[in-house]
Amino acid sequence: MAYLFNLERLSLIVKFVTMAEQLIELNVTGMHCNNCAMSIHKLLEKKGLKNILVDFAGEEVKFSADDNSKLPEVIKGIENLGFKVIDDIATHNPPFYDKVENKFIFCAVFTAPLLLHMLLPWHFLHQPIVQLFLCLPVFIVGCLHFGKSAWSSVKGGVPNMDVLIFIGSTSAFIYSLVGTIQNLGEQYQFYETCATIITLVLLGNVFEKRSVTQTTSAVKDLIKFQHVNANRIINGSVEVISAKEVRPGDTLLVNQGDKIPVDGEILSGSASVDESMLTGESLPVEKEKYDKVIGGTILVNGNIHMLATKVGSNTILSQIIDLMKKAQAAKPPVQKLGDKVASIFVPAVLFIALITFILTYFVGGAGLQRSLMNAIAVMVISCPCAMGLATPTAIMVGLGRAAKNGILIKGGDTIEAVAHTKYVVFDKTGTLTTGKFAINQIKAEAGADLEQIRGIITAIEERSNHPIAKSLVDGLSKLPKQKVILKTVKEEKGLGMRAEDVDGNHYFLGTAKQNTNDHFNLSLYKNQALLAQVAIDDEVKPETASLIIQLKKMGIVPVLLSGDKKDRCLKVASMIGITEVHSEKLPDEKLAVIDIYKQKGKTIMIGDGINDAPALTKADVGVSMNDASQVAIQSASVVLLNTDLHSVIKFLQISKHTLITIKQNLFWAFAYNIVAIPIAAFGFLNPMVGAFAMAFSDVVVIGNSLRLKIKKVSPPAP
Repeated sequence: MAYLFNLERLSLIVKFVTMAEQLIELNVTGMHCNNCAMSIHKLLEKKGLKNILVDFAGEEVKFSADDNSKLPEVIKGIENLGFKVIDDIATHNPPFYDKVENKFIFCAVFTAPLLLHMLLPWHFLHQPIVQLFLCLPVFIVGCLHFGKSAWSSVKGGVPNMDVLIFIGSTSAFIYSLVGTIQNLGEQYQFYETCATIITLVLLGNVFEKRSVTQTTSAVKDLIKFQHVNANRIINGSVEVISAKEVRPGDTLLVNQGDKIPVDGEILSGSASVDESMLTGESLPVEKEKYDKVIGGTILVNGNIHMLATKVGSNTILSQIIDLMKKAQAAKPPVQKLGDKVASIFVPAVLFIALITFILTYFVGGAGLQRSLMNAIAVMVISCPCAMGLATPTAIMVGLGRAAKNGILIKGGDTIEAVAHTKYVVFDKTGTLTTGKFAINQIKAEAGADLEQIRGIITAIEERSNHPIAKSLVDGLSKLPKQKVILKTVKEEKGLGMRAEDVDGNHYFLGTAKQNTNDHFNLSLYKNQALLAQVAIDDEVKPETASLIIQLKKMGIVPVLLSGDKKDRCLKVASMIGITEVHSEKLPDEKLAVIDIYKQKGKTIMIGDGINDAPALTKADVGVSMNDASQVAIQSASVVLLNTDLHSVIKFLQISKHTLITIKQNLFWAFAYNIVAIPIAAFGFLNPMVGAFAMAFSDVVVIGNSLRLKIKKVSPPAP
């Protein structure tokens, strides 16, 4: 129950917009790569909109506006760019003629005879008029598909790949048409070049579309968990409704094998719930009356009646999905180079094609035919989309794989931030240790009543969600104590709890720096006079020692940073193999320590408490545990939904291999164009071969990204 209570704090990680603004979400189809996203982003910026988020793979556009008055104008602007705004992606069924698969099949039917005429002795296929009629339908489809997109991208100020394809295929068609009209002979017949360019690029678009769909499968898998029915109980009868229709306060019946439709609390019954879709933990969690359950998880055994508490976009699952979408759209610094090159790529290629034509025709004296073919080859071999797809596809797959392992990464830029990590700084309590404390001894001062002390401690710690507080309350629950009624309780970062009872007595319970080597680590004061000292201990997590060994094998230095006493910190550090220890540190002192390590190398901070929040924010990457305080979760860049510390290694390894994949993709995209364009310019590449190579360059980049789904990312053996 405590686990779910704390996991529920993820609901705080949501999109916040000022009260004067509202967030608008649009479903936009027709975006193929990052260049398309950039053109929409640029349009929205020109209109003065804020908090813009364009996800080409998820086909979503989000922005905040003062009111809805600009919405029709924005929708019209997006559609003028060649995209389409629809109501719901899930239910959208494009017309037959709009599907790229059908366009490819249609074009392939007419292109095949044009190619076969070079192989088969069918003389009628050699007739220019026959070739014109075979090419014309393909050219019309190409104009509608690539021409509209090309013109829209030019108007938007971010020319895309379709500009090159449209100019290349149109040049070949017009050249052939002029030859046919003037009866200039076979050397002017390049209808098959025009048709083949269009058909092969459409084939590449088919593969690209299917591949990009796979890169977003992690989010789509989570969305599937939302599309369930619910059994709502009204006046003793059960009605089946969609989970979208459930309202807070509804009573629901969940039977064995059902998915829990929304977040809520168990009113009656008991069950085993599979929460692996959220935490990666394969073992079912036992639930009883008053325990919290999460929408999308599966009830594997038992039956329950539950009260719906959070529905729609307020559920934990919905907010995790939203968080993942934002993370996939966040650009790491390594993408900036690719975006910058992609934005100027098309004008540069057109310039190179023009220079190729001029030099080949006027300087080389190669004739109009060869000069035009070389220029067309330059245009169709170029591929700015590969650059635009290199980073986001790898980020999507990497974040998806992390999510399936119970690691929630709040931004794609975090992936690059952990590269070359030098230090991992751990908090002690609740991070390296279980956070389950046992009270060894309470030492009361002379004249103090032990039962009253227990009552004071219980009353104060019931108001805190810190692991120590919970353990103290549990440990004292069965012991005799006096009931104490408190008027106010306040938690102070890194110090402890202050309280006042109804009689005006002031209490302080927390750690105090004392020059003593005894084993007491908590002190209770009443009206500034020491009332008692408490000795508590917690156990080290069993996987901690092997984690430290693995970090050292990876060349990472583990560091212990805690507010606990020096002797306790040294004891834990010696047990697990940490040599760099900083103890008895307050929140501002933790900040200073993190700053020192950051100057020496990339630093990750892992913590769980309110006192860790500033350090989590200060570090290059902050990581919080799933049962952390809400402040720690908000401050961290990464949330580990699984309490197993080996998730830290998985996070580091997935981030490392995602960054490797990004660099491989960018290398391929740049190298492909750097090598292919000169080859085409010097006349060593047929335009049809160029179109074939270009069509599959995107697929190579996306395919390399998809390898992350199955790629072995295991850490070194301990």
